[in-house]
Amino acid sequence: MQMRSFSRLVAAIAIAATAIPMVTVSAQQPQKKKKGEAKVLKPPRDQGSFFKSEQPVTITLTTNIVRLKKDKGEKKPWRSGTITYTDSAGKEHLIPVQLRTRGIWRLKNCEIPPMRVNFARATSEGTPFWGLDMPKLTSTCRNDDSYEQYILQELQLYRIQNLLTPISHKPRLLNITYVDSANGKVFAKRAAIMLEEPIAMANRIGGLEVKLKGARADDLDPYHSAFAGMFQYFIGNTDWSIAGLHNMELLSQPDGTVIPIPWDYDFSGAINARYATVDPSLTVSRVRDRLYRGYCAPPEEFHKVAALFKEKRAAIYALYDDEIGKLLRPNIKKETLSYFDDFYNVIKDKRGVEREMIDECLGR
Repeated sequence: MQMRSFSRLVAAIAIAATAIPMVTVSAQQPQKKKKGEAKVLKPPRDQGSFFKSEQPVTITLTTNIVRLKKDKGEKKPWRSGTITYTDSAGKEHLIPVQLRTRGIWRLKNCEIPPMRVNFARATSEGTPFWGLDMPKLTSTCRNDDSYEQYILQELQLYRIQNLLTPISHKPRLLNITYVDSANGKVFAKRAAIMLEEPIAMANRIGGLEVKLKGARADDLDPYHSAFAGMFQYFIGNTDWSIAGLHNMELLSQPDGTVIPIPWDYDFSGAINARYATVDPSLTVSRVRDRLYRGYCAPPEEFHKVAALFKEKRAAIYALYDDEIGKLLRPNIKKETLSYFDDFYNVIKDKRGVEREMIDECLGR
């Protein structure tokens, strides 16, 4: 049988990745591709040790926040900024960075926009940030305690994902003092998440990021497809699409299999943010209502994933009792674990998995 266009393109990308000469691209001043020029692949770089620790990092981020908040649309510029931190000996260090806004909903609605932080190797060498390129920074949407809790809740969901599979983005908690360079005043002091880049994750796992829309069930690795759908069901997230690459990334493995990788969970039922809504075209009306939206896969793959969730249940719940988990308010912890209990009641036997997931999967 002839490969469909999606699979054929994935194969072509993998071949091109080994054939195209790689060049180093400056991290401090991102280079733009000239008109008519083929996309040049960046070489794998040593990612350093930043995401090998979960210890929170305290920094001061200084930039023109008012100007940055106005950067919307497709051609958002890079803006200058600095990161300041104090080492274990009490010495203060300053790192120049470039910042660019990103995202959709949060960029339109938040006081502190989500952004990418662009590190130069030369200026980050010898610092905890050495090896990072352009990681995503998810800041609290508003300078408010409740919104900061949303950040901590989302961090926990990434930690759970890491616990279940290494094929996921590594997060790290930052405690940030935001200073507006226009007036030198502190804008906010809040928690934020720095997230491992897709290319860094791909290099760590030994795969290749695939930026192609249109993937269907038969394009994907069956187990990881079932995992992606069940993880989203577990956290009560409907704000995603594999085919549309919405809050979902694809990773091509050396053997040609394509793995979907979920990310971005602030609209999930597990967080239950006050601003979160559900697409009116869906059959549920509240973010706390679970709905399986994943592709179909062989039933045995769903049962394997369910078995993994059962095996890791105690470890998942323990994340809410460690030093990071204790940053959550007690009532939020209680509500979250109760929400997870509902999931485990569904998957406690095969019939629940069949009724809620296998019978409801897309592509039947």
